[in-house]
Formats: sequence, C-alpha cells, structure tokens
Amino acid sequence: GGLSPLFIGSGRAVIAAILAALALSITRQRLPRRGQWVRLGIVAGGVVVGFPILTSYALTTAPASHGAVVIALLPAATAVMAVLRTHERPATSFWAFAALGAVAAIVFAILQGGGFGHLHWSDLLLFGAVIAAAVGYAEGGLLARELGSWQTVSWALILASPLMVTLAGVSLLQQPPSATPEQWLAFAYLAVVSMFLGFFAWYRGLAIGPMAQVSQVQLVQPVMSIAWAGLLLHEQLSWATIVGGVAV
Repeated sequence: GGLSPLFIGSGRAVIAAILAALALSITRQRLPRRGQWVRLGIVAGGVVVGFPILTSYALTTAPASHGAVVIALLPAATAVMAVLRTHERPATSFWAFAALGAVAAIVFAILQGGGFGHLHWSDLLLFGAVIAAAVGYAEGGLLARELGSWQTVSWALILASPLMVTLAGVSLLQQPPSATPEQWLAFAYLAVVSMFLGFFAWYRGLAIGPMAQVSQVQLVQPVMSIAWAGLLLHEQLSWATIVGGVAV
C-alpha cells in the first residue's frame, strides 16, 4: 500500500545488486566471457526485470492467493524451456502430471475470473511473468553449471542494475514512498531473500538437475503462498481457492 509497484519491482533489484557487487568483489570473481554476458542478459530480463515487475503490477488488483495458483504454471513452463535448451528427455508420465498441474492452474484462473471472456488484465500480467521466469530459470540453470549458482544471479543483477536504478528513481519521483515499518520489512525480504539469497539454492538445484524434473518442486509454492496469504494478509480463502491449490 505504501510503495508503488514499479518501486517494489525495481527497487528490490537495486538492493540485491548492491549485495551482489559486494559478494563478487570480496571473492574476486572473474568476469564472465562475452557469450556468457549475452546469456546473463536473458537471465536478467526474465528474473530480475520481467517477473518482479509484472507480478508487482498484477498483485495490485489480484489477491496474492489467486496469483499464487496462476503462477503454478511456472513448473510446466520451466520444464518446457529446460527441454528446449538442454534436450533432456523426461518420461511420458512426467509430462502427463506436469500438464495436469498446468491445466488445473489455467482452469482455476478462468473460473476465478468469471469465464474465458472475463480474465482480468492481472492474469495476463501473471502469465507474462510465468514465461519471463521460465526462460530466466532455464538459462540461469545452465549458466550456473559454468559460473556457479550465486555468481549467476549476482552477475545478472549487476547487468540489469543501470535499468533498475533508473526505474527506481522514476518511481520515487512519481510516487514518493509512504510505507510503514512493516511494509519496509516486507520490501527488505523481497530484496535480500526473494531477489538474491533464494537464487543461491534454486540455481544450484537446477544446475544439479535433471532441470525439467527439479523444476516441478515449484508446484509446492502455490500451496505455501496461499497459506501465507491467509496468515500474513488475512485474505479470506474461498473453497474454490483451496481446492484449486490442492488440485495443482
């Protein structure tokens, strides 16, 4: 409520980039090669710019519990991107259950939105965020095998930092923050954990692989997010939301 979506999406990347610069300089990491910079640009576009900003805007109108289930498309999308990039060959049963999870998420979004003709613009933003993150996860998982997990997200944050600093500055001019201490703490969590430390383990897991199978761990995320939305935001969880989360 006290911070604009643009500031939440960009500002957290600025804080994370400062932490990344400190980590890279203290450990004296080598600069990536030219070809790796191009791929880091893909990672940055997906997980530093695309996913945070799109979800921040979407969640200004969509309940966090609803957004969590739409984001349940992410495991299947990540698996598809991973197969395209790595040529892994998951079993038929894997694709069957991945597809079931994706279908359950889509049906949930349609029913919650009032039908095919009533999908909200927030759903379109969430679907865009899914594609952005899937691409960033697959490419980041591959780069983590070459650069290391925390190094990959750190270099991606550094690469995106000029754009994110600019966007954060624009957002501050357009809507000066009026956040409560609790909201600033939530922002700090997004910056330090969601945007930085969380990727240490995530990219490490994807790097170990098989990437398509590891990506399905994300299916736990919507159920956990629904629970946290009820506990932290006091959202009233309807039976449709609960059933949708369990189905996914």
